[in-house]
Amino acid sequence: MDNPLHGQPKTTHATPIPAACLSKDCFFEDNVWAKVGERTCLKCHNPSGDAADSEFLLTDKNEAPKGDSKWMEQNLEAFRKMAKATKGDQSRLLLKVTGELNHGGGKVLKSDSTGYQILARFVRRVNGTETKVNPAEIPNDYNAPPFFEGVTMLSPQRLLRRVTLSLAGRLPSKEELTAVEKDGLAAMDAILDRIMREDAYYVRLKEGFNDIFLTLGIEENAEGILSYDHFEHTRLWYSNHDLSKIPEAERQRARWKLADVYRDALLREPLELIAHIVRNDRPFSELAVADYIMVSPYTARGYGIFNDVKDKFKNPDDPFEYVPAKLKPLKNRAGQTQESRTGMYPHAGFLSMFHYLRRYPTTETNRNRLRARMFYQHFLGIDVMQLAPRVTDAAATTAKYKIPTMQADECVVCHKTVDPVAGLFQDFNNEGHLGPRKGGWYTDMFKPGFEGEDLPRDERWRAPQWLGERAVKDPRFPIAMVEHVYSILFGRKVLQAPEDIDDPMFLGKRRAYRAQRRTIEEVAARFVRDGFNLKTAFKAIVLSEFYRADGLEAVAKHPRRKAELDDLGVVRLATPEQLGRKLQAIFGKKWERLDKDLVILYGGIDSQTVTERNLDPSGAMGAIQRVMSNEMSCNHVARDFRLEPSKRLLFPQIEPNVLPGDDASNEKIRQQIVYLHQRLMGKEFGPKHPEIERTFQLFAGIIADAKAKKNIEPRETYFCGGQNEFRAEDPNYTLRAWRGVVTYLLRQHEFLYE
Repeated sequence: MDNPLHGQPKTTHATPIPAACLSKDCFFEDNVWAKVGERTCLKCHNPSGDAADSEFLLTDKNEAPKGDSKWMEQNLEAFRKMAKATKGDQSRLLLKVTGELNHGGGKVLKSDSTGYQILARFVRRVNGTETKVNPAEIPNDYNAPPFFEGVTMLSPQRLLRRVTLSLAGRLPSKEELTAVEKDGLAAMDAILDRIMREDAYYVRLKEGFNDIFLTLGIEENAEGILSYDHFEHTRLWYSNHDLSKIPEAERQRARWKLADVYRDALLREPLELIAHIVRNDRPFSELAVADYIMVSPYTARGYGIFNDVKDKFKNPDDPFEYVPAKLKPLKNRAGQTQESRTGMYPHAGFLSMFHYLRRYPTTETNRNRLRARMFYQHFLGIDVMQLAPRVTDAAATTAKYKIPTMQADECVVCHKTVDPVAGLFQDFNNEGHLGPRKGGWYTDMFKPGFEGEDLPRDERWRAPQWLGERAVKDPRFPIAMVEHVYSILFGRKVLQAPEDIDDPMFLGKRRAYRAQRRTIEEVAARFVRDGFNLKTAFKAIVLSEFYRADGLEAVAKHPRRKAELDDLGVVRLATPEQLGRKLQAIFGKKWERLDKDLVILYGGIDSQTVTERNLDPSGAMGAIQRVMSNEMSCNHVARDFRLEPSKRLLFPQIEPNVLPGDDASNEKIRQQIVYLHQRLMGKEFGPKHPEIERTFQLFAGIIADAKAKKNIEPRETYFCGGQNEFRAEDPNYTLRAWRGVVTYLLRQHEFLYE
């Protein structure tokens, strides 16, 4: 399989994204190279490819020195020479791509394909034979501006609010606001350092990485993670735990609760490893090479090592306090002890963790290929299913070859990469427990190894460690880790290179991909330089122009420009967890219903059957938003007014007896509305802003409607006051009018979206 990334990222500082072509021939760069050269020819015609001995050698931009555009001119010259060379009266370039002249790569383009037509036009241009141009082939006259030209960026104050809500689930402190007002973006580095020491940040971190690894989604009871064969007497320790201090009538229920807490603690272990690595500024490469696991007092009992580690705990009765620990070689019920040359279990971060292997099980026919696929996806950022060609006639391939996965070219291209990694997990059974296959590993698969390197026989006992050591040295590893950080912050995956060259917006999408890829690679380089400290990646992306993008100075007119900017900015619907934390930060209390029965309905996941968040609002999600806005305003407006002004979160600047009418009263109301816009949505509007006026008219209109009606109830509704609290007097209908204002603001895009 071709390596999508050649060489370790070398850039360390942001580089301007060019507006113009790198070469003197934009047709070549935008069409020949973008649509054919880098997608088709470069796979083999590079110094380390299958066609390395060919005279037609191309240069990958990732191999070119930083800032050097000569690589594009060199590729242009290589294509020119091949286009001018002829066999008979035809260009060798066109003959080769159609499989003639003993082309080692076979037929790569059909003569009626768009790619072939692009090359044919290039040949005519090079040879001066282009006499009549098809209007459809005329290059677009679009003159690309610098990538971020016309893009407005968040102010430091609004960036601070976005970051504190996203990563810490709170509003900015006065000290933080003062710092950014004084020093601007320069203050963010120190602020981010402090944020990433808060407990709330680690809640967000674990939540984000579970979206990626889904290790909370273990089916059945969590103690199944621990093999009955190796942990027979300890995995169900709660069954015999001493509960004599609890009344006999309550013991069974207490034991059930104990089991539930234990299972919860077990499921958390992989994410606690991530939190431990980041919290202690350890290299994030430990994700794949850590020689320890994280255990709590409860889970340590499950492993049978509680007595060995109990002195490490601050509170040995806290089921969710985690410390690093190491297992000894496992011993099964037959008395056989796992091979180990160190006297310890060969831990390798996630790669040897029972949770990860259980979350991605295998079968006798899958043969660990799912685990290999997830390894490439999670640790190297490669989706092997996208890279694999589709077999057009599987039955014919099976009939032709005895072992298609080792003999048929269309199968080998993927299996020669996946199967060796699958073999490295051969000591783990279908459920992820230690249990080598009886009869040994399969002989009709490529030998265990990684990227062409076979696993040495004497390393077999520590195969996951061997794999992890190579994975973290692979230049794709830091790229993949930065992509994970990107997805956590943006709520979506990074862009993929566009595939459809017939798409009219191909070049716009390609430029967007290249711009984003440049930033990802620069952040990855910094991440590597700082010893794989994941906090470095978070800080670099937060301060990047992609994360700070807020809008456009003017609507993009050219279709290609629209395509370039289509994925720019955060702009994602807040997840149920984020929305809950936002409500907590603003109102001092969550909306409890969002934590319980409405999580999945509002786009959340259960990590098992629902594994991707729905960020496109459905009708049900819209209904939940309306209910949430009604209930939050109902529960908090009247209560807030009961407090002293200095203790109020929502209405510190006004009293319920202030009515619209004279200029002084109207000014007080508008100032209060300005405050609500700022607190709820982070908008710094002046009192004369149209949005403030619109909200003022809503407030005034509700009161006017109430005055126009007879027999209006003079007190706040019973349900909003709370069954155990007095009903607030509201003779002027202002409490209910302010409730309408808060309801209106909670339904706004700026509040519901990050």
